[in-house]
Amino acid sequence: MQTNFLSQQFNAGSLAENSTACPANATICDGTSCVLPEDNFNQTLSVILSTVLTIMLALVMFSMGCNVELKNFLGHLRRPWGIFVGFLCQFGIMPLTAFLLSLAFNIHPIQAVVVLIMGCCPGGTASNVIAYWVDGDMDLSISMTTCSTLLAMGMMPLCLLIYTKMWTDSNAIVLPYDSIGISLVALVIPISFGIFVNHKWPSKAKIILKIGSIVGAVLIVLIAVVGGILYKGSWIITPKLWIIGTIFPAAGYTLGFFLARVAGLSWHRCRTVSLETGMQNTQLCSTIVQLSFTPEQLELMFTFPLIYSIFQLTFALLILGGYRLYRRHYVKTKTDVEKTAQKEDSKSSAIINGGFVSDEMK
Repeated sequence: MQTNFLSQQFNAGSLAENSTACPANATICDGTSCVLPEDNFNQTLSVILSTVLTIMLALVMFSMGCNVELKNFLGHLRRPWGIFVGFLCQFGIMPLTAFLLSLAFNIHPIQAVVVLIMGCCPGGTASNVIAYWVDGDMDLSISMTTCSTLLAMGMMPLCLLIYTKMWTDSNAIVLPYDSIGISLVALVIPISFGIFVNHKWPSKAKIILKIGSIVGAVLIVLIAVVGGILYKGSWIITPKLWIIGTIFPAAGYTLGFFLARVAGLSWHRCRTVSLETGMQNTQLCSTIVQLSFTPEQLELMFTFPLIYSIFQLTFALLILGGYRLYRRHYVKTKTDVEKTAQKEDSKSSAIINGGFVSDEMK
């Protein structure tokens, strides 16, 4: 085993010396993509930052829970039309989009598999923070993230079985159920505490929410930066993966919004479903990729989860910026009559971040 590994390193080193595209210390290099060796600094930094980011993420989800009304949250679970639409987007639109993009760009089978894994992953927690900033339905956002993570236990193997047949045996893909379970627990527990605080001390919950939303925005950017530091794999990979990494999240946001609108959801819920669809759990995808593939295979798509993460964040920030500009312009150009109407509507402002309403389909 050790001999084979050293042989791989030697062969990779020879390739690296003959290629101007890869660094001299790359463990694997074929002239188109490289994987650099782990060093002690990376390992130590990874442990420290993982611990800090986990604690920060738990605090952020706790603060997001402070914006959830228990009654409205349970209303979504009792009559889960919004959750069902989100389910169709998450495990219908995203895997199908991944499949079609892989076929359209005719990428390598291993690269197609990692794109499909990304498409089959549940929604990420960053969507909850962005949903708050675009005045989405927080009860729906959190219930969708929780349900998609729970349903991923069964839907990920099913989707991978359906879509990866033409490229590989789905049994070769290792699904880390323990990681999915940990993600679910890390999501449910802090949010539950947040809901409790909002129920008992609503005034304090508002303060916690404001702080947490700012910390959450900083955390999203920090995670992207940390990913760039820890994953030193060469960015010189096939341009097709860069293009797919750009189109995929944009398609998720667009199709999610469109399907939600066709399903009759209100505008703020359409924004919520859009974000929940496009923002995937990229950390889970990275874990699956590292567990399932050999170093030789990793060279072909090692950094794709990070590429997707960067572009899903970029488009989310563009959506946020566009929405904020629209709101600012809309408020500035209101007539006196519209302002009066706005005051009347403010009595029902809970709808902005509120929960289930019986006439949702109207």
